[in-house]
Amino acid sequence: MSRKHKKILNAIFEKPTRSDVVWKDIEKMIVFYGGDISEGSGSRVRIYLNGVRAVFHRPHPKKETDKGALSSMKRFLLTSGVKP
Repeated sequence: MSRKHKKILNAIFEKPTRSDVVWKDIEKMIVFYGGDISEGSGSRVRIYLNGVRAVFHRPHPKKETDKGALSSMKRFLLTSGVKP
């Protein structure tokens, strides 16, 4: 695992929940772990990782993920077996 992926993963699981994690970095980390990301309608993205599927919305107009989406991403990663 690269240092950047480890840093992003730790940021997702950090408490209190952060609001400065860049969405593109999260997508790159998911692909690194073998995940598949496909485009949905609008800002939706479908993510498939280790047999678990989820749909997220890319943040806009900002590039940072909000706290609610980061909490959902944390649950998704735990469900799919990815832990820091």
